[in-house]
Amino acid sequence: MSHAKNKVKWCLKKGKKELREKGKHKGLVRTSSDIRKARQHIVKAEHNLRFMMSLKDKEFSDWCGSAAFYSIYHSLLAILAKFGYESRNQECTFALIEGMAEDETISFDTSLLDSIIKNDSHEKETITEIREQYQYGTKLSIEDKTYDELLDATKRILGETKRIIEE
Repeated sequence: MSHAKNKVKWCLKKGKKELREKGKHKGLVRTSSDIRKARQHIVKAEHNLRFMMSLKDKEFSDWCGSAAFYSIYHSLLAILAKFGYESRNQECTFALIEGMAEDETISFDTSLLDSIIKNDSHEKETITEIREQYQYGTKLSIEDKTYDELLDATKRILGETKRIIEE
């Protein structure tokens, strides 16, 4: 069993246990498919993408990494909603998307996942790392090349998500 599938199994177990014990979870739970919620996540992803672009124009580019990350995250949550999952854990979300791509439940370019999460063969800085570096660091602006890469990855993931949602 792959690392992603093991992680999903752990996330589902965690979510179920927390839901039962606390009435709220910080993992992953099965729900019914909800295309309306999926589309709402797309709207939020598009909103965050527009916010990212406006930050660059207004010289607040240090926040572009966070806006890109959350645009992407809402895109992935849209896929989960379509397939009947609720996630309250970023790592669980990423693992489930990776597992769904492995199983060919979804046709998703896994190189896009590599731009978000670290894997052994990935040498470039991930979007998650860029978000953390600029959110918690002291730099006030992002390099144009880094911004362009964030923008491209965010748009591509959003495009892939829209295709998956409407299939």
